[in-house]
Amino acid sequence: MTVVDTAGALRPPRPAPPDHLDALEAEAVHIFREAAAQFELPVLLFSGGKDSIVMLHIAAKAFWPAKVPFGLLHVDTGHNFPEVLEFRDRAAARAGARLDVARVQDYIDDGRLRERPDGTRNPLQTVPLLDAVTTHRFDALFGGGRRDEEKARAKERVFSLRDEFGQWDPRRQRPELWSLYNGRHSPGEHVRVFPLSNFTELDVWQYIERERIELPSIYFAHEREVFRRGGMWLTAGAWGGPARGETVRTSRVRYRTVGDMSCTGAVESDAVTVREIIAEIAASTLTERGATRADDRMSEAAMEDRKREGYF
Repeated sequence: MTVVDTAGALRPPRPAPPDHLDALEAEAVHIFREAAAQFELPVLLFSGGKDSIVMLHIAAKAFWPAKVPFGLLHVDTGHNFPEVLEFRDRAAARAGARLDVARVQDYIDDGRLRERPDGTRNPLQTVPLLDAVTTHRFDALFGGGRRDEEKARAKERVFSLRDEFGQWDPRRQRPELWSLYNGRHSPGEHVRVFPLSNFTELDVWQYIERERIELPSIYFAHEREVFRRGGMWLTAGAWGGPARGETVRTSRVRYRTVGDMSCTGAVESDAVTVREIIAEIAASTLTERGATRADDRMSEAAMEDRKREGYF
């Protein structure tokens, strides 16, 4: 289609301006390329959840037609959802990426970690994660954390320096003016890199829809046996639930976020398509972690305390 200007001349139409998803994708591509240029051994934290899947999708775009120039790492609590783990393995194989798995169960079996009384293993991920960083000598870890998820994550820079113990100190945050990222670090230190920092949960789902990204079935409404605890619907399993007095029922639910079964709650939903999920999220007044993650309800500073210890 051509356009006639005021002088009567024919000219091609102006291209449509980029939308906000284009801008977010371009920022993430820039972050991936900056990190790949600055670090020797980066790795992408990949659980098979939607944020890590979107990260891998954008990383593939950033380095096309070459392969993604780093591997994947998952810290498996042993209580992860089976359908998510199956998707994790398929996605890694499809991407042609090496997948390393650090297993919390191995640490419990040999006595390096102890099972918590509440059965929750999310807080136990820190030691296997830091051991994997040391063993493989990773100097940068790509994480799917977003600033809209939780107030401690909102404080964190895109390039977040961790000390030789893997700990995060908010006082050592570096300025990132004009999208300039400083990856300098001393021996033993490493940097966490967050390409999706400025995405919101709604942005992630709109991007998934636009890019037609495949996800585990757990994100869509399905029939599942659940029980009520602490205001959340949890999945019964070997981790210890349900307890006496907690009744299992079959409900139609989906998951907004996925993690350890002992602390990740489902939401009642009939949304079976990405479009229906987008409409559901747009109407929600609760963040995904606030609504469905028991580990973030332990205290007002639960996430920040864990990040200081070396958590994601």
